[in-house]
Amino acid sequence: MLATITSLILLAEGEAAPQPQFNIWAFLIPLMIVFTLFQLMNGPQKKEQARREQLLKNLKKNDRVSTIGGILGSVVNISADGKEVTLKVDDNTRIKFRRSAIADVFADEPVESAPKST
Repeated sequence: MLATITSLILLAEGEAAPQPQFNIWAFLIPLMIVFTLFQLMNGPQKKEQARREQLLKNLKKNDRVSTIGGILGSVVNISADGKEVTLKVDDNTRIKFRRSAIADVFADEPVESAPKST
């Protein structure tokens, strides 16, 4: 009962228990660390994406390329809108691909045909 009276007196005098203070740094520092880690992990991905866009932009006739499916060929035609690429895979084989299906450009040399069997 004495404890109840003491707490009532303290409340009446305005000396309540101290309130915990909000520390903004305890919230911001972990947030900044997560943001920094996210930026560090996405940096190489952005660089690779820019390299790929440049590679597709510079694609031209007779470039030796590989598709994302692993087909090797040389570019024989690029459509007027630039969205389709025709690849020569063999002497009598030409395949149309979306430009975005090109994975890599090897060299400016055309693909050599496989020797014909006799």
